[in-house]
Amino acid sequence: MTIYNFSAGPAVLPRDVLLQVQAELVDWHGSGMSVMEMSHRGREFMGIAAEAEADLRELMGIPANYKVLFLQGGASSQFAMVPMNLLRGKASADYLNTGEWSKKAIKEAKKFGAVNVVASSEDRNFSYAPAFSAWQRDPDAAYLHYTPNETIGGVEIFDIPDTGATPLVADMSSTILSRPMDVSKFGLIYAGAQKNIGPAGLTIVIVREDLIGETLPGTPTMFDYKIHADNESMYNTPPTFAMYTAGLVFKWLKARGGLAAMEKINREKAALLYDYLDATDFYNSPVARENRSLMNVPFTLKDAALDEAFLKLAKERGLLQLKGHRSVGGMRASIYNAMPVEGVRALVDMMRDFEKSHG
Repeated sequence: MTIYNFSAGPAVLPRDVLLQVQAELVDWHGSGMSVMEMSHRGREFMGIAAEAEADLRELMGIPANYKVLFLQGGASSQFAMVPMNLLRGKASADYLNTGEWSKKAIKEAKKFGAVNVVASSEDRNFSYAPAFSAWQRDPDAAYLHYTPNETIGGVEIFDIPDTGATPLVADMSSTILSRPMDVSKFGLIYAGAQKNIGPAGLTIVIVREDLIGETLPGTPTMFDYKIHADNESMYNTPPTFAMYTAGLVFKWLKARGGLAAMEKINREKAALLYDYLDATDFYNSPVARENRSLMNVPFTLKDAALDEAFLKLAKERGLLQLKGHRSVGGMRASIYNAMPVEGVRALVDMMRDFEKSHG
């Protein structure tokens, strides 16, 4: 039986990548060492790191005046690092509130300065994204922060907000590499790796050079982007094995035709699931149509008393990790880049069978 893992993160990795990791685990390219054993300053690993960065730059079209940092601490550490580095003498920053991850970022930023919430969708249980025209922005804000894809609520913002001279900051943890993005429209992008990039433990930051080097007084050395940029992410021992695996994922994406090709596949997968959800009243998609995520698809059953039976059948069919986040309940299918179309088809078939027997 083929197993399909719909976990929101740590999430499914491409099988081809896992097989390559397996083949190279004990002896990387005849070096006699596993990547896990290599010095991060040795010739072998420095080559791995440089190649990973070059491939990521190519995939995303990252301009030369942006630094790419391979850090640790997860996206949650960035909730603090962003204001520490980007307030740059200003008193406040703008934040959009579209879900649980936005709320966490806002709460953390308030420790370092004033936060102006430009708009919030909490009034409808984070089931949509407020229109850009309705945002109440502060003209003196140091930056504007938003979460293009809320993993828990399954709400995605597809258009990049035009913030003019105000640097735009995005938590792209669950949408990075799923489709092309114009990096030049952002001041800073950050993403935890464990959804679309690689194993947990790696966090990627892409930051415009002119925004670094002016941290808040008392900022710890490890929280200073310029320190990491000046040391090419090698100020301390980076998450070497996660970086290596991420590099393999980047090559896998390039071999599949890059991000434009990946977007086409992702839209096909999402359409399979949303089209079925729209065709029945046994299941419900709570998210506004224009904000339905390509990566995370939450849905509920008409009768919540059937949830456990649904999950039991799913597990019997090899469809794992479909239980919704504890804060919202129901179900959630995370269909990141590495989830094949066949996995989504298997899920829809199972959902259809469950409806026939329980509807």
